[in-house]
Amino acid sequence: MGDWPVPCDWFANNKIEENQPVGPRVEPVAAYFNVNLDAGLSDTDVFKARSRYGRNELAPEEATPLWKLILKQFDDLLVKILLAAAVADFIIALSDGEGVLGALVEPFVIVLILVANATVGVVTERNAEQAIEELKAYEAESATVLRSGVLQLVPSGDLVPGDVVEVAVGAKVPADIRLTALIGSVLRADQARIGPGRGSGPARAANREGSILTGESHTVDKQVRPVLKDNPVYQDKTNMLFSGTLVTSGRARGVVVGTGASTAIGRIRDALASADEDQRTPLKQKLDEFGTLLSKVIAAICVIVWLMNIRRFSDPALGGWLSGALYYLKIAVALAVAAIPEGLPAVVTTCLALGTRKMAKQNAIVRSLPSVETLGCTTVICSDKTGTLTTNQMSAVGCSVVQSCAAGGASLMEFEVTGTTYSPEGMILGPSGAVLQRPADSPCLLHLAMASSLCNDSALVYRPDKGTYQRIGEATELALRVFAEKVGLPASVGDHPGPLYVAGSGPAAVSMGAVRRELHCNTHWAERFNRNATLEFTRSSAVYGSTATAPVLGQLHYRDRKMMSVLAVGDARSVLWSKGAPESILARCSSVLANNGEGVVPLTDAARAALTASVKRYGRRALRTLALAYKPMPSGTKTLAPADESGLTFLGLVAMHDPPRNECSRALQLCQQAGIRVVMVTGDNKATAEAVARQVGLLPRESGSAAEDDEAALQGLSYTGQEFDALSASPGGSSEQSAAVSRLAVMSRVEPMHKLRLVELLRSQGHVVAMTGDGVNDAPALARADIGVAMGSGTAVAKGAADMVLADDNFATIVAAVAEGRAIYNNTKQFIRYMISSNIGEVVAIFVAALLGVPEVLTPVQLLWVNLVTDGLPATALGFNKPDKDIMAVRPRRLDEPIVNGWLFIRYLVVGMYVGLVTVAGFLWWFLGYQGGGNLTWSQLTAFQKCTEPSAKAAGYTCAVFESQHPRTIAMSVLVVVEMFNALNNLSENSSLLVIPPWDNRWLLGAIATSMALHFFILYVGPAAALFGVTSLNGAEWLAVLALSAPVVLLDELMKWISRRVIRQRSAGAIVTPQLGDSRGAAGLQEVRVGSHEGLRSAGAVSPSSGSMLQMMGLRAGVDKSH
Repeated sequence: MGDWPVPCDWFANNKIEENQPVGPRVEPVAAYFNVNLDAGLSDTDVFKARSRYGRNELAPEEATPLWKLILKQFDDLLVKILLAAAVADFIIALSDGEGVLGALVEPFVIVLILVANATVGVVTERNAEQAIEELKAYEAESATVLRSGVLQLVPSGDLVPGDVVEVAVGAKVPADIRLTALIGSVLRADQARIGPGRGSGPARAANREGSILTGESHTVDKQVRPVLKDNPVYQDKTNMLFSGTLVTSGRARGVVVGTGASTAIGRIRDALASADEDQRTPLKQKLDEFGTLLSKVIAAICVIVWLMNIRRFSDPALGGWLSGALYYLKIAVALAVAAIPEGLPAVVTTCLALGTRKMAKQNAIVRSLPSVETLGCTTVICSDKTGTLTTNQMSAVGCSVVQSCAAGGASLMEFEVTGTTYSPEGMILGPSGAVLQRPADSPCLLHLAMASSLCNDSALVYRPDKGTYQRIGEATELALRVFAEKVGLPASVGDHPGPLYVAGSGPAAVSMGAVRRELHCNTHWAERFNRNATLEFTRSSAVYGSTATAPVLGQLHYRDRKMMSVLAVGDARSVLWSKGAPESILARCSSVLANNGEGVVPLTDAARAALTASVKRYGRRALRTLALAYKPMPSGTKTLAPADESGLTFLGLVAMHDPPRNECSRALQLCQQAGIRVVMVTGDNKATAEAVARQVGLLPRESGSAAEDDEAALQGLSYTGQEFDALSASPGGSSEQSAAVSRLAVMSRVEPMHKLRLVELLRSQGHVVAMTGDGVNDAPALARADIGVAMGSGTAVAKGAADMVLADDNFATIVAAVAEGRAIYNNTKQFIRYMISSNIGEVVAIFVAALLGVPEVLTPVQLLWVNLVTDGLPATALGFNKPDKDIMAVRPRRLDEPIVNGWLFIRYLVVGMYVGLVTVAGFLWWFLGYQGGGNLTWSQLTAFQKCTEPSAKAAGYTCAVFESQHPRTIAMSVLVVVEMFNALNNLSENSSLLVIPPWDNRWLLGAIATSMALHFFILYVGPAAALFGVTSLNGAEWLAVLALSAPVVLLDELMKWISRRVIRQRSAGAIVTPQLGDSRGAAGLQEVRVGSHEGLRSAGAVSPSSGSMLQMMGLRAGVDKSH
């Protein structure tokens, strides 16, 4: 290979020879990289090139500096209040006569714990950045590359200069590429955008700038010819594809000439400097609003507590008015510390990171955090059919040929094809069900197999290292390739040089191994025939020029061909092979190949009618039907024109089936129970779409009565795109479309504008819409939907416009993601509820103690320890809560629903008041009711500030009792233990602990154990006990702690019962949703009582021990080994 880098102009100006004879091509660009354009680089060449040029990646963007991350943790209003409290505590301590070191103890502990909290925040954000990088691996673009003569998919980052790459419509160009051949007649690229996506930093800036590369507002026609300009600019380099631009039409091959930083976009990347603004999710906004409100409430409470004690400032026991003011200011500071949930930001971030990782493991790759929350609000899912509701493993299930056309009549023979995957395993069964040992000995089956193999742009390669098939191309073409394998080769093929080829259904196939993996028959036909020309499938005359000059065949214009043809040359003959829609092929056929040995005979009207009837029968079975034909061409023919597609010889029909996924019906039932409508949106014809919809339960099954009755049952439930458009021209216009959308279950023959219109209408009705898509033209609808869902096998454009990418293209994964989104939001609410109710308890404890005039119940340092250490761990563990068993049996929440509504606030308040009151109760118990405690009266306790030793001795106690560490230790222990019990309450918002037991979240049990161990540490380790002002407790004191703490479980169970039986039924009532498969159709109604678990239990959908959402819902997706 030559010196690197070489100017891009050199590659653009050097010529790529076209129409060279078969064999190694020697052109300047190919020679420069020492690559054979027909075989690509070898593995050795790739290794050498990668060692020399590196990976095809841009340098990673710089991470946020550590010092910025640290400062960010302190840029929070609540943290600033705590810092102010620490300063106030220090000033108060100094004013009380303590030395500097003594006055620094409590402020130092407060600052130390804040530093610990900042450390947690920094680590969490670093982990979040790492998680995002891991998620990017799921989104890594792939490239189709020719290496060692085999087309294969590799990550774009693995490309090296010299690789021969194939690109097609919808693909993002993976590197700078010099075109070598157009596969077809046209290639266009959009150079106005540098790749799709919602990236950050310079990449995102490029998108914002719009025409960052060329400034062109239209797509650019590309060609192979060299550029004959000196110093051409990017717009002039029409034989180059630039990394990150989008292919909008056509298909081509080329040589990689620039990778990584040596690409066009790589060279200007450093010039793009733009800070990526922080995107606040709705949840973050609500939390920020909540924090601001909480700060104001805290400030108000502190001022109120301080002011309500003004009359006590002048108490002589406090040493004067100023000392009294400082004393009660210290109490106000303790209140501020008690009220602030210091660990909340870190816990929220951790919970969201855990949730997105969990969703990624279930094949739902979340591209934007807001979509995690929005998923839980989804009310309508508009789903593609092919590959989402179905397996997308199209396989031939039958074929129909003309057996005879004798005496002007026609008789057909139908064959059945077994095997439903891309593995070439299966048999051809005759009309009687008998296995054909040599299917290729049948004239029609042999020619059908040849046409299926040669008139085909797909590739299917078995990868032994992965045990899977790499598939490239359309599903129907892949099915035809596998069909050709099942037909096999005729016995006469043994006369040809090379290995003995046998039919996949024959006994000899068994001798090749337990399972045949390679596509031997397709290889055989490819070796015998060379494809010299192609007429691509098209609905438009744009490829062939003006419609004014397009010839007309009967009433069928060439601009609406709906077929594909190739010219294959081999065995000293030239043959045109065609495949396409049956009506298009039949219209161009004048003869037919008879299967009974008559050879080619005229195609009679009776045969046409019989074949049309066969197409309709296949259609009623939801089968996709293609017709195949051929035509001998004059020797020496090298090109094709649309006019050549006439006078064809009909070969037969091949019926294919894309079966519904096994888990699809169950997923649709869950959507129904969850109050979520599902609308199938497909480009397939109406009959096929309705047949699949019946199979999965979106439409009522056929009643067996007259066709008119079945059609009447679907009235208003199924529309084609044209039928839907017609509504807008009727009186009422869009109102008719809006009415139709409110009942719609199936929309077929759609174009991208229909998807966009559907999203807009549904959103205008107040729905939260999830829309799936995989094509370039789906991007507007995906971007407009509340949740755009792209297929992992889809185009880069669709993925860039989507909020979520399905790695497995499975509808059940969408449903699982919705349930996971609900679970993440519920868990977020649970730990917020837990932390806020705990903080309310602490505020109540300080407030009540101040109101009663008793000694300080808890110090600021003790409160901060409880908030950050003993509370923080269980709160984080609540993020691991398993979903409620009825999570998909309640209607979706509203997008504007607050985190804390009226009833939840009452629950917080009730539980928080209990926590605070029992904390004070434990404190008072030691002074008033415990034999081993203070044994004081109420008046003695409340007069603690006036205590003098003479009067105390006269009453039988000493003033030193008020300095005992036992009452505060008991109060702190009650606070800690009651919050551990409260953490168990938060396993579910409304489900009882009898339904979701504590061991359902083992992380929570571990967190509780760790928190208690830390509490024991500061109680029983001398230096720690001295630092926090606590002491060890005896057995009687621990029994009192448990007796005061445990009843919080019973209190919360009562509140949950009220939620289930009263609040939820009053606010939500019954969910009314379409009954899937009901005799009344999708408009039928079913009531699902909120809070009832029986429907899910009886269906076996819930398994408390299950590990993933798919398992929990009984949606075990089948493994697709074809990827």
